[in-house]
Amino acid sequence: MKVKEQHIQTDADLVTIYQAMYANAINLLISSKEGLDAKAAIDFLSLSGFSQQEFQNVFKTTVKTIQNHLKLALKLDSALSEKLLKSFALFDKGIEIFGSAAAFYEWINTPAYGLGNQIPFDLMDTITGIQLIEEELIRIEYGDLA
Repeated sequence: MKVKEQHIQTDADLVTIYQAMYANAINLLISSKEGLDAKAAIDFLSLSGFSQQEFQNVFKTTVKTIQNHLKLALKLDSALSEKLLKSFALFDKGIEIFGSAAAFYEWINTPAYGLGNQIPFDLMDTITGIQLIEEELIRIEYGDLA
C-alpha cells in the first residue's frame, strides 16, 4: 500500500511564490498596477500569523471582502496589491533574520528601540511604516542595534 505524500508548505515556500513580484521597484510597480489575485491576501494571512482583525486593521479591508474577490476571481486594487507585496517582502526579510514567520511576528509585536520604542506592527498600516520597519531590519541584520 502506497502512502500519499503530503506537501507541507513552509514560510519560505509561501514567500517564494511572490518574490519575483517585489524583486525590484519596477516589478513591484507592474505587479501592483496589474493587481494581485485575492489568493495573495489569503496567503499573506496564512504566512503572517495575523488574526483576521489584525489583517483588517493593517490592510483596511475585510477578510469577507477578500473571500468574495476570491470566489468571483477578481483582482485586488493596486494600493492593496502594493501593500501586500511590500508586506511579503517585509516578512521575507524578517524570516531571513529571525528564522521563521512566527519569530518575526513576535518581533513585530514588541517595542523596537530603533523605531522610537514603537511596536512595528502598529506602523504596518502605511507604506512609510513598512519602509521604516524594513530599515530597522537592515540595521538588525548588520548588527547596528543602537
